[in-house]
Amino acid sequence: MVENYFNYFTEIEERFRKCRSEPVLLSPLDWALIESWKEQDFPLAAVLAGIERAFEKFKAGKRRYRKVNSLAYCSQDVFRAVEESRASAAQGGTPRSANAEMPAPFSAEEIAHFLERCAAAVESAGRQAREEGKKVLAEELAETFTALQSLGARALRGAVGDLEETEQNLTAMEEKLNACLVRGTPVEVLAQLRAEVERGLAPFRRKMAAAEVDLLERRFLKNRLLEHYKIPRLSLFYL
Repeated sequence: MVENYFNYFTEIEERFRKCRSEPVLLSPLDWALIESWKEQDFPLAAVLAGIERAFEKFKAGKRRYRKVNSLAYCSQDVFRAVEESRASAAQGGTPRSANAEMPAPFSAEEIAHFLERCAAAVESAGRQAREEGKKVLAEELAETFTALQSLGARALRGAVGDLEETEQNLTAMEEKLNACLVRGTPVEVLAQLRAEVERGLAPFRRKMAAAEVDLLERRFLKNRLLEHYKIPRLSLFYL
């Protein structure tokens, strides 16, 4: 069973802060990296072990005046820990235990209000697209707006299903939304956003596998596109 979605993010954030021993705010790149690990089904225990291993190596090194300011520093050790975890499982190692049942972190009303805010932001972006003459983009945003409204209404009726199902629905909506934003965004704007992504990733490219860089690049660009259109992430984690 896959780890609880919300615990996955918060536990990685807390472990990084604890290992660093100083307060730090995770950057958009850090959050995108965590999402890429989640999308690749990296086991939470292996990710946490990799972060700890990276800090152990850092503290044993000679450059004590430097600080670890990004999760990307831990990427190689996380990847190795995941490989070791999967190899152990393939050889009949101890399987990860299933999570105990946990109380729902959000009420139906909180979910409904969150979906209303997301719908309002999408509606605003659609209105702006229509004013700029982007008819197709405006129509696609209107479809997302209607879907979010419907999901919000279901939440108020208590018919939204479990949180995992809701999150899956939102993920599917966000993927569709991202595709329409890419199609409807001017080439020069996309080029500018890609340049920003490249600048953010440049210091860490040599520390990551090519496949991981590609996934992170796509995730980071997706997040920047949403920010450009002032649309929040369609995920209960951002509630």
